[in-house]
Parts: sequence; C-alpha cells; structure tokens
Amino acid sequence: MIGVQLAELLDAPLPGVDEALDLVAGFDDALVHGFARLGEDRAMALSALAGALAATPLGVRAGEAAEKIIAGSATDEHLTPLAGGRTALFGAVHDALLTRLDTALGRTRVAWEESPSTTAPSADNLLSGCRSWLNELAITGWRGVGHDLVSAADQTIEALLAVPDLRRQAVLLDGLAAELRASSPVGTMDRLPARRWADLWTRALLLSRPGGGHSGSEPSGSVSGRLLILGVDVHEHGTAVQIQVHGILESAGTPPRLVRASVAAPKVDTIVGPALWRLPHRYPVLLGALAEQRSLDITDMPLLDSGDLVWHDDRAGAGEPADPFATARVLLAGALAPAVPPLDRHPVRISEPVLVEGYTTATEGGAVTLDLGGHTLAVDVDRLPTCGPLTPELVAASTACLGLIRWDGGWTLQPLAVQATVKRKPVTAHNGDWALGPTDPKVVKAEAKAGDAVAVLRERAGRLLRR
Repeated sequence: MIGVQLAELLDAPLPGVDEALDLVAGFDDALVHGFARLGEDRAMALSALAGALAATPLGVRAGEAAEKIIAGSATDEHLTPLAGGRTALFGAVHDALLTRLDTALGRTRVAWEESPSTTAPSADNLLSGCRSWLNELAITGWRGVGHDLVSAADQTIEALLAVPDLRRQAVLLDGLAAELRASSPVGTMDRLPARRWADLWTRALLLSRPGGGHSGSEPSGSVSGRLLILGVDVHEHGTAVQIQVHGILESAGTPPRLVRASVAAPKVDTIVGPALWRLPHRYPVLLGALAEQRSLDITDMPLLDSGDLVWHDDRAGAGEPADPFATARVLLAGALAPAVPPLDRHPVRISEPVLVEGYTTATEGGAVTLDLGGHTLAVDVDRLPTCGPLTPELVAASTACLGLIRWDGGWTLQPLAVQATVKRKPVTAHNGDWALGPTDPKVVKAEAKAGDAVAVLRERAGRLLRR
C-alpha cells in the first residue's frame, strides 16, 4: 500500500536526473536537424554527451565518434557508440528512479544476469541494410525526411519480416517507417515527437548490431503454479491491440513473484470500445479469468528473464475466484520483482503495480490527483481504456486503487481497478470486467444498436478468401 513515506520519497528530487535528460535532449535536437548540418550548439551537445561518458567503458569510443561526426564523417560505426551512450544515460535515470521506487515500496528485485543467446547468428547483410537506412535518417535529420527516404526502407523491412529471428527488429523498423511516412514531409510539421523518434531510432540501431536482438527476449525456462491477476493494461493502436495482464505467480519452491502476460491481435481503426475484446478471441481462458476475476493454474508456461510469460492459452486453466484487491493486500508487498533487460531500462517503461489506499481525491479541469497525507500523486486518466468500465468520474469517487506507477517527467498512477462509493453503494470496477462482453446495460444497448463491427469484418474477409 502506498503511504506518506512513499509520497515523500517520490516528491524528493534525484541528483543528476535533470542533467542526464538535458544531455539526451541535446542529442535528440541534433537528430532533428541532421548530423550533416551540425551548428556550433549541436556540435557542443554531442561533445557534452561524449564527455559525460568519459569514465565509462564507452568513453573512448564515444569521444572518437563525436569528433568524427562533428568533422562530417557520420557512419554507423560512429553513430552506434553515441546511441549506446544515449541508452546508457536513460538507463542510469531509469535505475535511479526504480531504485527509489523499490525502496519506498520495500520491494526486492532480481538482478539482471546476461545469458548467452541460443539463437543462430542472423544474416548480417539484412542488419547492415537496417543500419544503412538509420544512418541516412541521422545524416538527413527528421526535418529532411520525405516519402523517398521512408520508402528506401521498404525492401529491407520486407526481407526482415521473412526471417523469424529478425522479427523483433523488423516490427520496430516498420513502426518507425510508418510514423515517418504518415508525417511526411516532416519539414512541414509544427512540432515533432523528437524524443519518441529518437528512442525508436536508437533502439533500432542497437538491435541491428549482430546478436543485438536477443537480450531478454528468449525464455529462460518454464514455470508452473497459480497466477493471481492484479489487473490488465490495454494498449490500443490504430492497427493492433495488446492486452497486458499484471499478476503474481505462486510456484512451488520459489517466493511469489511479479509477472506479466501479454497477448495481441491486429485491428482496424474503426474497432474501438468494448468491441476490442472480441479481437483476442484465441485466448478464452485468459479473457474468462479477467472477466470473472479468477486465478489461473498454469503448466509449463515459458518465462522470460524480464518477468514476461510467453502466453499459451492451452497451458492455463481457470482456478478459484480471486479478488485482485485481496491479492494485493496479502501478497503484493512481498512479491519478488523481475530484472529489467538492458534495452528496456528507460524511464517511460517503468510500470510497477501498486495498491493505493487511504487517500482523498481532487479534480480540476478534468485532471484527477490523489492527496496522500499532504503529498499529491497525479492520476493518468488519459490511459483509461475505452473497453472497460473505469471512468475519470469513478476514479475521482474512489477510496482504493490498484494501478501502475509510471514516470514521464514526473510520477503518475495509471488505474487498473478501483473501489468506490457511488450513490452510497460500494462499487468495484476493473479494466477487464468486460473481457467477455460489457455488463453495463447502457453499453450493451448502444452496442446492439451500432452492430457488431468485428463480425461484419470477419464475414467480409471470409467472403474475399472464398473467391
């Protein structure tokens, strides 16, 4: 449970965080305008980034790379050390923030141990093609990106998608290209998502190094036991939806541990709201456990070192009813947290389940905050999914909240479930309550009136395939 002690720790400044983020911002600004057009200020920003890494194993290579780029020689050999340095700075900020959070929660975390890859070496010619395109992006800068430069990646992406071992790199590169294509010509945009694009570019460049795509992405073994669900986070995109379940795994011979299980499905942008739950229909056991608030008995489920279960619905069975709030009150404080893979050490990827009680709420202009003994915690109501019963009004009326603590320039709480009093009656609502269909009569009526878009699209797709 979050209390005053945690609120005080979260409010206190962390030395060095702002300085590290300023160094990253300087690098990102250089990417906006391109390394072929470095002015004095942006050249100084690259030198400052390299200087901050001087005492690290990257120090010598980063210094040499900055000098070469400033002199007009920007190859992937020079870009990679600076991309690694940017990632290392974000990793340091991530570690400082997560250590403070773990301390405040009294949470124990497994240390990361690099394991050798069991995957055969990938075709370097395809990865070289990735690096070549990313190099062109860096030299040109986001402001110079147009349709021709974006299209230059199409052949490489198509070839990557055909190789299962390179699917991770392919999807990332495809996503970056899609965002750039949708924004082209980028030079006409008033504001650019500079940090997001720099994050994607940096990650893609590091993953395109030989052997760079497997750290933390391979199962370290399989687990069996009882999975107690805490809540579900719904990630919605125009072309895909991901259901990410947070829970606690009880397994014989090991302490309870925090785990995640994610399943995804393709979609079109017209499928929104409760209809999203019809898309991951291949996972009825998982969806049933969310809707009915049941535990799951899992057998030989692959587990990544990152704490992510590789979900196989046929290896899970519905267990006894399990109230997520009761699970959190009994087990969450002592659950062992997973290690964080190196490339995932980024502040915006912090997503830690917590139970918050004993607060009062305040609303202003649609924003909701929790008052924890004089310390406030912002609630990220913009992350509430449209496919569940949680609303900003229900969160504002709540007295207990199961959610995810996140950081994006400051700490926020993303609700997954709340307990509230509405019209003098106790109400409990979870994001996954409608996983088997909405239970609110008004929503059911509205859906019936609008029709089943998923069924219509499936019928049309089937008709096309039969031709």
